[in-house]
Amino acid sequence: MKISQKLLFLPVLILFSSIVSTAVNAEMVIHRGNGAEPETLDIHKSTGVPEANIQRDLFEGLISEAADGSLIPGAAESWATSEDAKLWTFKLRQNGKWSDGTQVTANDFLNGFQRALLPATASEYAFILWPIKNAKAISKGEINDINDLGVKAVDDFTLEIALENPTPFLTGLLSHHMAYPVPVAKIKEHGKKWTRPGNLISNGPYQLADWKPQSKIILTKNPHYRDHDAIEVDNVYFHPIEDKATELKRFRADELDITDDVPSDQIAWVKKNLGDAFRNTPYIGTYYLAMNLEQAPFKDNLALRKALSFAIDRNILTDKVTKAGELPGLGWVPPGMNGYTSQTIPELALEKKERVALAKKLYEEAGYSKDKPLEVELLYNTSENHKKIAIALSAMWKQTLGVKVSLRNEEWKVYLNSRSQKQFQLIRSGWIGDYNDASNFLDLFRSDVGTINPSGYKNQNYDKLLKQAEIETDAKQRAEFMQSAEKLLLADMPLIPIYYYTTQHLLNPKIKGWEDNVMDIHPTRYLAK
Repeated sequence: MKISQKLLFLPVLILFSSIVSTAVNAEMVIHRGNGAEPETLDIHKSTGVPEANIQRDLFEGLISEAADGSLIPGAAESWATSEDAKLWTFKLRQNGKWSDGTQVTANDFLNGFQRALLPATASEYAFILWPIKNAKAISKGEINDINDLGVKAVDDFTLEIALENPTPFLTGLLSHHMAYPVPVAKIKEHGKKWTRPGNLISNGPYQLADWKPQSKIILTKNPHYRDHDAIEVDNVYFHPIEDKATELKRFRADELDITDDVPSDQIAWVKKNLGDAFRNTPYIGTYYLAMNLEQAPFKDNLALRKALSFAIDRNILTDKVTKAGELPGLGWVPPGMNGYTSQTIPELALEKKERVALAKKLYEEAGYSKDKPLEVELLYNTSENHKKIAIALSAMWKQTLGVKVSLRNEEWKVYLNSRSQKQFQLIRSGWIGDYNDASNFLDLFRSDVGTINPSGYKNQNYDKLLKQAEIETDAKQRAEFMQSAEKLLLADMPLIPIYYYTTQHLLNPKIKGWEDNVMDIHPTRYLAK
């Protein structure tokens, strides 16, 4: 029996209607490579870029970032400063909400600052907030009353921050995750588990939906965020992929919209075949090696530290190994910092033959030779790109000086623990500017910042110069104090600069709203596809 044409038409119409409805209601999803599994999402416990990428979507400080990385009002709609620039008053938005719908108040920010600085929190990043009055003394346990901190909630929507000295980079500092608010009631309720799905509430554009370790972290739009309706991406997946070759394969298979990085040995191929997707831009950061000054062989052996640095051909590393337009690292603070001229190590400007001869001479002065070679271990976090650099460095030291290098790689969380506990001799590291000011780089090597100082470097004159820079109100004189400090740091050589970063990403050409910037900040709230 034949089926009636009328009976056939109705299901087709229903099917067509269903397809249209699905297309209209389809959620927009973006998949982002994140480099590594986050050590934590606790804003006061994290120290790395993989964590900051996610926290920037979850939380919002008084100051936020635009798509191009510039600073804009965040949870605060406006602010004013006193005549001496030591008291800042912030007016919070009255429509600021946590993801559970409760009001974001000045007390939430006060609680955040206090928790960040309490010695019991043991935050490695506490020094970021030291410009605030009494912040350093509190974090060091020299002042026991947390209420002495120069932060005051005047009312629900007014926050005052008193400073030790005028701080021209304060707005940049307040966009950092150390200055985010915290839901103190949730922390009291759940303890260390407050950052788990179902427990974590956030005040930013997104909320935590799921976290499957070593697989993915899923964020969904915060329905209570003030600009909720203007945000186009409904869900963002952060994928921890340490192997860059795997990440490239997943991008080519349309499993990722954005990669964290690009394998250095594939950059030429990527440029040729995926040129419309390749993004390569300058980045305020320095790739370097830190030497453990608390133990042999680098403790009290400046000649050895210099010998290893001078034996490196940085041009070969950037031209033949990294191959992404990086600049050879001749100093610590990268070029391009606001109001600052970066300093360099004079010997690195020597002709190669002369520089190598000096390296050999210093190596012998340090007590080593090809008959009595240095044996040293280099630690790096798991990454094919880091591995290639480590192998290249090992080969250069072996060929030039006869050094025997053993390599040790650890996944991100383990590596961070080894770094903070000084369980290394020589370690690969990198520092990315939290805000565009040279002090953010120089403060890392102060003797009083704790375990985040990678080498355990201590020099009272260095600390004194940075202290003078802190209280100096003349911009030119302040820069001169910092430049003198950098010269001293480079002369003492607790680190070996390798190169100044650029960033490499692969970006799905369908992605809209991405803006390249030197901070490499790309909040999901501005993206769409």
